[in-house]
Amino acid sequence: MLWIKTFHIVFVVSWFAGLFYLPRIFVNLAMVVQDIKSANNFVTVKDNCEYERLILMAIKLYKFTWPLMVLSIVFGLWLWLGYGIGFGREYHWMNLKVLCVLVLVVYHLYCGVILKNFINFKCERSHIWFRWFNEFPVIFLFLTTTLVVVKPF
Repeated sequence: MLWIKTFHIVFVVSWFAGLFYLPRIFVNLAMVVQDIKSANNFVTVKDNCEYERLILMAIKLYKFTWPLMVLSIVFGLWLWLGYGIGFGREYHWMNLKVLCVLVLVVYHLYCGVILKNFINFKCERSHIWFRWFNEFPVIFLFLTTTLVVVKPF
């Protein structure tokens, strides 16, 4: 069981690293778009090398985080269903943890939608919005860690 816990923790940490960094790339992409629009010059977003480099980084990171997310969930389910961790009346915290994981999966998928919008030059959100968006996984990391360690209910 300790090996399964180890793998679960490693994949969760790695997945979160991607969830922290991908929205940061979105911040930079939004700033490039804003700079191009405010400069009012003949360079379009399509022709900007910095934009293309950031898009490439975001695509690679998003593809890299997919298996990390899946393996996090697989090893978490293995611990939960295979070893019974989190079952019973005294484990109400597990219900909230599962909900948090589902929210994080939706967040991850929404990052894919945002990336697709950037790729198609359709993203209109500001870098300030993405800075706030970037804080979302931090809140859920704190919440899920607290649930697992403290087990408040």
